[in-house]
Amino acid sequence: MGKKSVKTELVTIRELDKDAAWIRRAGQILREGGLVAFPTETVYGLGGDALNPRSSQKIYEAKGRPSDNPLIVHICRREDLGTITSHIPEGAVKLAEKFWPGPLTMVLPRSDRVPRETTGGLDTVAVRMPDHKVALALIDAAGGYVAAPSANTSGKPSPTLAKYVMEDMDGRIEMILDGGPVGIGLESTIVDMTSEVPTILRPGYITQEMLEQTLGRVETDRALLSPDSGQPPRAPGMKYRHYAPAGELTVVSGQQDAVVEWINDRLRRRQAEGKRTGVICTEATKDRYLADRVKNAGKRDDEAEIARELYRILREFDDEQVEVIYSEAFDTAGMGQAVMNRLLKAAGYHVENV
Repeated sequence: MGKKSVKTELVTIRELDKDAAWIRRAGQILREGGLVAFPTETVYGLGGDALNPRSSQKIYEAKGRPSDNPLIVHICRREDLGTITSHIPEGAVKLAEKFWPGPLTMVLPRSDRVPRETTGGLDTVAVRMPDHKVALALIDAAGGYVAAPSANTSGKPSPTLAKYVMEDMDGRIEMILDGGPVGIGLESTIVDMTSEVPTILRPGYITQEMLEQTLGRVETDRALLSPDSGQPPRAPGMKYRHYAPAGELTVVSGQQDAVVEWINDRLRRRQAEGKRTGVICTEATKDRYLADRVKNAGKRDDEAEIARELYRILREFDDEQVEVIYSEAFDTAGMGQAVMNRLLKAAGYHVENV
């Protein structure tokens, strides 16, 4: 866990023009090797100078994150891609034109400008251009290349509000830019463009179907919805347990009535043991559970809403000291794969099929 040694300044950014001086100051902090958390359209990021090896080391220290877990380099201009990569495949150009700025990260061959501390020791670099005015302004003010994983201590749910960044990072980083709640709520899709067939390493808002409309054939890494393989991580979030609440989380899959019955049975047992319980469910089932805390993630057919609510719900369970959590499965098409990927990691792949 990172050492608490600095005063963390929390700055609200609502209008870029009026708050430009704060953006310039945050950019200067990054240029000088410090750390700044900032909003993106996905989750809040913990930024450092991507071309400064010490900055990347500081990010790992602040998060308590293993240093072989790659960081994503954020850029604010498409033309800057050539500085940090040694080769840009034609497919990567097409994806950048289609989806940038936006929630898509591409893994590409690393140029010598990018230190291995940023790439987790790999010869590849993960790059994206976020679709958020504050993020783009900060990246520009910082010199154009900002390494930024999610702004949480390693393993905890990613922050979708600045207050959760402050909970984790107070005393560890110089500044937090509060841009309000994020729009998407799940990290970017990561696609490996160095493999023979482009391969999704982390699902997100940009789905396989969307990628295939631009590229043709796209594969999904087999390890995504199964326990980690022990192989070196090829992209952020592949190797280690992520997104986990403090409480014990179980994902329950099956026909709706059976799931409700199974969860309520377990809730009775755990409450009899004196445990504080919680459930993550949908609009259709929110009134059927016996938990101490029932969290409605939205309508089952509204994948975007479920994605947006997930991390907030997990954080709220921590705030409420919930010890045992059961979640319905959300294995719908499209973003459902991304939601399930995060849920399974948060649960340590503890799944009950009923």
